[in-house]
Amino acid sequence: MPKPTLEQASVHIKSIVLGSGCFWGPEKRYENLPGVLNAESGYADGAGFTPSYREIIKKSRRFDENNYAEVVKVTYNANIISTATLLKHYFESHDPTQKNRQGNDIGTQYRSIILFDDDAQRDTAEKLKAGYQERLTQAGFGEIQTQIKPLQAFFPAEEYHQNYLVKNPNGYCPDHSTGVTFEPQKQTQLVDNTPLLNGKHIVVIDSRSYCPYCEKLKTTVLNDYQGDISLHYRYADQLQLLNIKTATWATPTILLINDGKEVAGFQGFMDRERFYEVLGAFKLGKSEAYNIAFQKGTERPFCKQYDIFKNTPEGTFVDKLSGVALFDTQDRFNSGTGWLSFKKPVDGSVTYHEDLSYGMKRTEIRSKSSGIHLGHVFAKEGPNGSDRYCINAQVLEFRPR
Repeated sequence: MPKPTLEQASVHIKSIVLGSGCFWGPEKRYENLPGVLNAESGYADGAGFTPSYREIIKKSRRFDENNYAEVVKVTYNANIISTATLLKHYFESHDPTQKNRQGNDIGTQYRSIILFDDDAQRDTAEKLKAGYQERLTQAGFGEIQTQIKPLQAFFPAEEYHQNYLVKNPNGYCPDHSTGVTFEPQKQTQLVDNTPLLNGKHIVVIDSRSYCPYCEKLKTTVLNDYQGDISLHYRYADQLQLLNIKTATWATPTILLINDGKEVAGFQGFMDRERFYEVLGAFKLGKSEAYNIAFQKGTERPFCKQYDIFKNTPEGTFVDKLSGVALFDTQDRFNSGTGWLSFKKPVDGSVTYHEDLSYGMKRTEIRSKSSGIHLGHVFAKEGPNGSDRYCINAQVLEFRPR
């Protein structure tokens, strides 16, 4: 077959400029769409000055109609992702009925706007806007405020704004979507929150669209969570029956629930250490167990929990917060010290740290999964010259074989 000319090869590469509030989140979401070649944050649709981030966010420009909008220039292969598919994602990913704002971001720089490059893009945008308005009206929303204009000029934003979510790994994605979609909704059905009305629960507000912070939280923090406080994922519109105080437009948001009422809420990504500190305070409260876990305390010998655990049937002792197995009863022995003693931990379950407190040189043991303090290991103080892992019983839970 004849080889295509350069002009023929590039005819399906198009670009369009889209504004839907702060450009940090949309830039990453567009880049994640198959067929999108590049997404670049920038400024457009303003006049009277040279745009920069410092200029457009000035209070004096908050309601200036000549202010530039925060936008993303999306370059895409129309053979892989059509203009219609791209614009459907655009409308669904924010609230186009809000004028000059998205959530708590208020000002003309946050306006909803489509700046087209050709007449075909304009016609597609107008048609989708009209169709989406019908769906929004049926759902009880107001008039779409999205402006549709030809692109006059695009000014790339400063380098530190490009790939912002990659450069700032600990944050959240603002999710201002209405939940109204062009296609029949498959994921917006109501969920049964009745079980959350009793006892303690962890609720993570997830995103329907791509959220790198949500994915990072799942893969690096929650992937091995096995604790007895149930973990639930919900979208912001799936919190019926629950008494929630924290704003739910940021993903991820971690909510700690007790008997259906929010005890605490945290917006944005949490690293593993922070997550278990928060969970520890929620589950353990102001207790000796909390002091042991996070202040490196030591329980009294022959404490009540030791008496309960010293003669349990066959099974495993797990991290009180993460639920991950730490020690097996087959490695337990009676050291006569008044603390639980083991010859070894479950492979890969603990970490070792130098401890020079109280004028002694010891090796501290922490749980690898949660980072909580467990106790110390003493070389060759166990049976037949084995090590003795001296562990606080109050930071453990027992699970029978």
